[in-house]
Formats: sequence, structure tokens, C-alpha cells
Amino acid sequence: MSISVWILEDQLLRTHPAVTKALTIATSAEINIVMIESRKAQQRLPYHRKRLALIMSAGRHYAEHLKAQGFTVDYRSAADVASGLRAHCEKYQPSHLLTMAASHYGLRQWQQHVAAEHLALPVEVLANAQFLTSEFDPYPKPEPDKRYLMEYFYRKMRKHFGLLIEPDGSPTGGSWNYDKLNREKLPKGHACPLPPTFEQDSITKQVILEVSQIETAVGSAKDFSLAVTHQQAQAAFDDFLEHRLDLFGPYEDAMTTDEDTLYHSVMSPYMNLGLLEPLSMVEAAIRRYHAGNARINSVEGFVRQIVGWREFMWWQYWRQMPGMREHNHWQATLPVPEFFWSGDTDMNCLKTVIKRVLRTSFNHHIERLMILCNFCVLAGIDPAEVNDWFMSLYIDAYDWVMYPNVIGMGLNADGGLTATKPYISSANYINKMSDFCGTCRYKPKQRHGQDACPFNLLYWNFLVKHESELRANPRMGPNVLALRHLDAEERAIVTAEAEKFLATL
Repeated sequence: MSISVWILEDQLLRTHPAVTKALTIATSAEINIVMIESRKAQQRLPYHRKRLALIMSAGRHYAEHLKAQGFTVDYRSAADVASGLRAHCEKYQPSHLLTMAASHYGLRQWQQHVAAEHLALPVEVLANAQFLTSEFDPYPKPEPDKRYLMEYFYRKMRKHFGLLIEPDGSPTGGSWNYDKLNREKLPKGHACPLPPTFEQDSITKQVILEVSQIETAVGSAKDFSLAVTHQQAQAAFDDFLEHRLDLFGPYEDAMTTDEDTLYHSVMSPYMNLGLLEPLSMVEAAIRRYHAGNARINSVEGFVRQIVGWREFMWWQYWRQMPGMREHNHWQATLPVPEFFWSGDTDMNCLKTVIKRVLRTSFNHHIERLMILCNFCVLAGIDPAEVNDWFMSLYIDAYDWVMYPNVIGMGLNADGGLTATKPYISSANYINKMSDFCGTCRYKPKQRHGQDACPFNLLYWNFLVKHESELRANPRMGPNVLALRHLDAEERAIVTAEAEKFLATL
């Protein structure tokens, strides 16, 4: 008997369900594991080389991990997944193939037909086990057009898994959400502890050489120093718990020119690959709180990011697919500006954040939401193009991540199915939460005129353009009410100057 197990590139679990299932019907010597690097997938978009390096190096290290357990691992580079699987089956002649359902909608649909259309053998696709909603779904039968709030989704998840919950069922500390405590600006001159780095071994060095030769890719991976094994990922997480978790909450929304990650964990690349397990992570953070080593608002904020937002985004992705990429509620049509690929703009906030992602392949969530997506909503940039830009550059990017986070939450292009309001702001918010404005040529308090910050022009123009719809949204009431400060003449000036600015993009 010979059984093959196909493991996808983002399924690098310590205990993989398909391997576990295979061991119930065969010995490790009878199991052949196939992993495929698809050149077609690597070149689907102009991906950042650090993203490609992480995926490829982690995959190759995982293959070595499996070999050390006694498995035969067929790790192959192929033109595409289909040709890679066919070549594997021709060589190993398995009686059947086991795999776990993909996190990508299109690939999961393809998995369902791989046996009939591509392989002449039975294929069993196991349920995806990488998310907590696989065990407990707060809303297993959602109504198509109903809006489900993340806050209540999150509370149901907390209760089910017993996370920061007291014996009487109340939330630890007396509140479900400590967001109001997590809006501090980073003090001037404050130095944040840096995340750990990991030396490149021979496998990683070879990967970096290979990705440097992918002509469609962008950025550089020469200084790549992320974790690529379970042990390294765990060490990175332990470092976060020890050095950054306690102050994560207060500075969760802060932005600064001088610090790339502040107190953020930067664990999403590892979770999304399967190198870290979400539930054990939040449980470890909660233990830090009970031991008196981390404040409640930081721990709750971290739990909410994983058990709340991450799971809710996954849930929304499968709820809204397959049409999520086509959502365009605000009828935005402009292409992504050229400066998004260079950072060459006079707007210091955008320049800093864009150059940061081009250099590191990462921005924390507020930079993504309140700088990049905020600008794209206000400027009317096509959601599908914005999504592809995020998919290309971010080290933690996968379809299930970006569709709901960018198209749903960030751009509000799904009409409010993911987030109840568009996350838009003028320069006032950026000036309050960052040091970007202090060295910018534009004036954050000027509504229009030659020196007015473009965020102000675009913000007021967006309110004027969509006033009637925004007025009907109770969460946007205060924003729309502020339009009373603009008379007809000033509205006309704002609109004209905004249109002039947009014409330069």
C-alpha cells in the first residue's frame, strides 16, 4: 500500500490532519508526502520577495521536519500545482491521495475536482483545521444580507473557548472591550524593543538567491531574518510575550516615522502559515495577565485581534465568496497611484508607510487601515486593484486575509457586511495618532488651499459627495453633522480642489 499526502504551502502544522489520518491506515514508510512550489502561483502578482522567501523557506524547512520523522517527502518545483501532482503520482503510484481543504476559495473548489479531472485515483479532502471557527461557528447559517457585528461574534467566541471569562460568565476585568485605553500616541523619543531576528541558514540562502531571480517580484529579500521553523516562530512569540505584550494595548493604534513595528507581535505571517497555533497563543497571553506580567487592555486587545478579527475575517470570507473581489459599493474607479509602488509622494504619512512595506513587506493594522485604506476610500481607488496591491506586498497576505480586511473592512466596498461604517478620517486623526504630520509640507489643520493636507480635501469631498447615504448611517452621524460648518461656497472650493488633486494621481 502506498498513500500520498498533499500538504499546501500555508498548512505547515505541527500535527497535520491529513498526516494523522494517513497514519491510521498506513505506516510512515508507506506514506509519501508531496509539497509543491508552483511557479505559476509565485508569479500571479508582483509579490514582495520577502513574502516569497518566507513561504518557500518555511516550506522547505517543514519538508526537512517531516523527513526527520521518517516520512518520504517529495518536495518539487513545478509549472503549476496540477502538473506537480501528476508528476508525483506517476512516480509514486499511490492508491489514493489525502489533503486538507485550502484556505483559498478557488483552490478549495479545484481540490474537489482534482480526482476526476487531473488524477486517476481517489482524493479525500479533509476539513480545514487551522481556524477556531472550524470547531465553533457563532453563526453557522448566516442570512445573506444581514449585518453581523464582529463585537458579538467575538463575545460568543470568548465564551465558547473560555477566554478571559470569569466563573459566572462575565468578562474578566468587567468589560468585553478595552479599546478606549488603547489610543495613546507614542511619546517623542520613545524606543520600542525590536522583534528578534534569525540567521539565514543554507536553505534560506538558497531561497533568497532563487527569489532574487524572479523577474515579476518586487522588493529585496537579502536582509530576510524572519522565523522559518516552528521552533523559531515559537521563540519569536515568546519574545513578544516577554518584551512587547504589556505595552501592546496602549500603543496599539500609534504610528511613528522611526518605529516599524512598535509593540505589535508580527505573528500573523507565522499563524497564516500554520507555524503557530492561535488558541495556544491567546492562552499564553492570558497567563501573562493572570501572572501580573501584562495589563488587561493589552491582553484583551491581543485576544480580540486573533479570536475576534482574525476569525471574523475568515468567517466573512467564506460567507461572501465567491463574489467578494467584485464588491464596489462606493463605485470607485481610479487605478492604484504609481507612487504606491515607490513611496514617492509629498504626503509624509503615505510616503513613510509605503516605503516601509516596500522595505519590510509589513505594516501594522492601523497603518494599513487609517493611512492606506483611508486614502484609497477617500480617493475612490478601485477596490480590486487595491486588494491586488495588498496581496502583492504583504508578507501575511492570502486571499482569505485581504478580501475581507481590504475590500470589506478597509474600503467598505461590500456595503457594510463586514464593517458597519467606512473607516475614514481627515488629517486630524493622523496628526493625533502619529508624528507624520510634523515633518510634512502639508498642513493637517487646513481644510483647503495650496498647503491643505490632501486627506482633508478628500475627506470633506467624500462627505459632500455621499452625504445622503452617510447621513442614514447612525455611526457616521457626527461626521456628517460637521458639514454644517461648510457653506455652499466652501463646499464648491473643496470639491474643485479635490478633483484637481485626484487628476494628478
